[in-house]
Amino acid sequence: MAESNPSSNAELSYETLSDRAAGLREKINRFRTSLGRFFVGKQRIIDLMCVGALAQEPVLLVGPPGTAKSELVVKFKDAINISDEAYFEYMLTRFTEPSEILGPIDINQLRDGRYIRREKGKLPTSQLAFLDEIFKSNSAILNVLLTLINERKFYQDGVAVKVPLKILFAATNEIPEHAELRALNDRFVLKVPCRSVQEDHFEALIDAGLDAQVAKDLNQKPWIEGHAVLEDFLLAHRYLTLTYGKRHTGPKGEAWRDRHLFFPDPILKEFRRVIKTLAREDGVFISDRKLVKMYKLQLLTLTLSSQKFMIFVIMIKTKK
Repeated sequence: MAESNPSSNAELSYETLSDRAAGLREKINRFRTSLGRFFVGKQRIIDLMCVGALAQEPVLLVGPPGTAKSELVVKFKDAINISDEAYFEYMLTRFTEPSEILGPIDINQLRDGRYIRREKGKLPTSQLAFLDEIFKSNSAILNVLLTLINERKFYQDGVAVKVPLKILFAATNEIPEHAELRALNDRFVLKVPCRSVQEDHFEALIDAGLDAQVAKDLNQKPWIEGHAVLEDFLLAHRYLTLTYGKRHTGPKGEAWRDRHLFFPDPILKEFRRVIKTLAREDGVFISDRKLVKMYKLQLLTLTLSSQKFMIFVIMIKTKK
């Protein structure tokens, strides 16, 4: 099984990654289209999951039970070749305790006056995580998730500890309006509806469902085709980060940044118009943090398209 090496990825230069960009594009494109063959009517969701993985932004799947939310995540995890040790999934309820997510308190350490959790096999040690019914978590879990999602750290005996989490998927049947959940909702810029497809794909859904059941009963995973692994997404993420960090000289000697190269004035004006329309006409509150993340994600798609790194269109739902 191919394992990623984040420390070595962090040392690769822009020039090195630029030479590998075309190969990464092909791998990730093959990955997303290949995985889409094992679902009916879910290609756009898979595309958005790939965007989230590239941007290392959490993705929220919104839809009723039985619409393949969990199956999408599990098969994505298998196809990207994440080991069981680097994967964590949990269904949250209002009774979920922090120890179920972060690990139990180490009693031996506690006797010595240290508040240390044994986090092995829990969320703090995972590279890919799936939190089902995330909005049903209680206040104790919410405080942990807010820090972990946004800052990628949790606290051990009062000391901030970095976590290796790279990809986070979450699911909910619906997005609640409770005030105490607004901060968590704001962390998810990428939200995608996951609806029933039987109205438009009745026969295809039955065939795909039976194929999936056969694969499950025979313990087969044909969706693991080796097109791309986690390291490919990490390399692409670093390449895009370095691309945005580069500064160029304009035709008049002025300093150009990513906005001038990939977000020309007409597109920037349209982006701003959409933001204002959402706020004024739809009553959508978009925080400063969400605005920056929305810009980054739109920039990512423009960059990918302009450099033919990947070609697909995403929809960023912000109303909820």
